[in-house]
Amino acid sequence: MIIAIDGPAAAGKGTLARRLAAQFSLAFLDTGSLYRAVGAKVLRESHDPNDAVVAQTAAENLSTEDLTAPELRSEAVSEAASIVAAQPAVRAALLEFQRRFARQPPGGETGAVLDGRDIGTVICPEPEVIKFFVFASPEARAERRFKELQARGDSATYARVLQDMIDRDTRDANRGVAALKPAADAYHLDTTGLNPDQVFAKAVAHIQARSRA
Repeated sequence: MIIAIDGPAAAGKGTLARRLAAQFSLAFLDTGSLYRAVGAKVLRESHDPNDAVVAQTAAENLSTEDLTAPELRSEAVSEAASIVAAQPAVRAALLEFQRRFARQPPGGETGAVLDGRDIGTVICPEPEVIKFFVFASPEARAERRFKELQARGDSATYARVLQDMIDRDTRDANRGVAALKPAADAYHLDTTGLNPDQVFAKAVAHIQARSRA
């Protein structure tokens, strides 16, 4: 079983992906962490994320240790990740890693859950893959991210978080490679106004229905 979960930032896809992986005993990969790690690596070395050569080099030299860097959830790294993710050379460097994880999951698992922005459209587009497109209103997503940042002691304002969210959505939807969009056969799951348990229940019901079909 391969489950692809796509959607914009703070829509709840990461929480859902982890719960589904645990529910069905599948390997889990947050593909956004790959791009966050590349972005963090670029920033750590005081380079510009818009520098395609620097970003490609960082992607090609990414290690598993880079995926656990403490700064990966910061807003600066989120912005850098969105920028490097739009660069074809970076995506090419990380493409095979993701496909190999889906088809040959680590730990002897019988399948995998991958969450990101182009899993169902580029990484695993095959019809047998169970695809979700998880989304919510920009205001709801900004509120979630704002609360996360507050809990970490970040001084960000809600207005700035919302504007950053809108800017990132625009950039992700209009980039020239692997733009953020639902796969044609994806199940659309609107999480606006839903709690994590309700989102999980809807997803499990869809997977079970697919399995019986």
